[in-house]
Amino acid sequence: MNLAEGVQIVAFGLLAVMMIGTALGVVLLKNIVYSAFLLGGSFISIAGLYILLNADFVAAAQVLIYVGSVNVLILFGIMLVNKRETFKELPLNWLRKGATAIVCVGLFALLGTMVLSTSWLITPIVEPVGGSVTLIGQHFFSDFLLPFELASVFLLMAMVGAIILARRDYISDILPTQKSEPPVLTLQERPRELISVASDRPQKGE
Repeated sequence: MNLAEGVQIVAFGLLAVMMIGTALGVVLLKNIVYSAFLLGGSFISIAGLYILLNADFVAAAQVLIYVGSVNVLILFGIMLVNKRETFKELPLNWLRKGATAIVCVGLFALLGTMVLSTSWLITPIVEPVGGSVTLIGQHFFSDFLLPFELASVFLLMAMVGAIILARRDYISDILPTQKSEPPVLTLQERPRELISVASDRPQKGE
């Protein structure tokens, strides 16, 4: 083992511990603001793992999209809707926690079995000419062109739906078939004095 391999192993260990610790903090902490910040730390540690795998484009996309967009959007949403209210305990809460623990243990056992059954032989990797960005671009516009275009269409649909929902207050409730009647302009009448019937009759002796 040379110095470079030792540095890679130490960096992998630190990033793995950071990722697991921040992920546990996201799930276990009750303060949702702290959980959001720890989620950003988990994303950054995953980007570090991508750098160790020589996936520079994926690491940059991880930082720009997940840390710079998704995590910041979550923080804005939390801080704009910061309602301090106490949550009521749900009935049969222990049953939900038990089911969650069983599912988590099952997933951990499944992933552990896959890790142990996989042969981790290091094979020499031929570096693509022009870097990984060129190779990813070639696959995007050749083998994965249809999923790439479908993803862009779905994102456009989501954006249009968000705009319609945001501008719902400005849309009139009157249907196009319904014709609104123009307001009728009327003059204000002069107040009339009430005259009693008895005053209209002539008095006796006149």
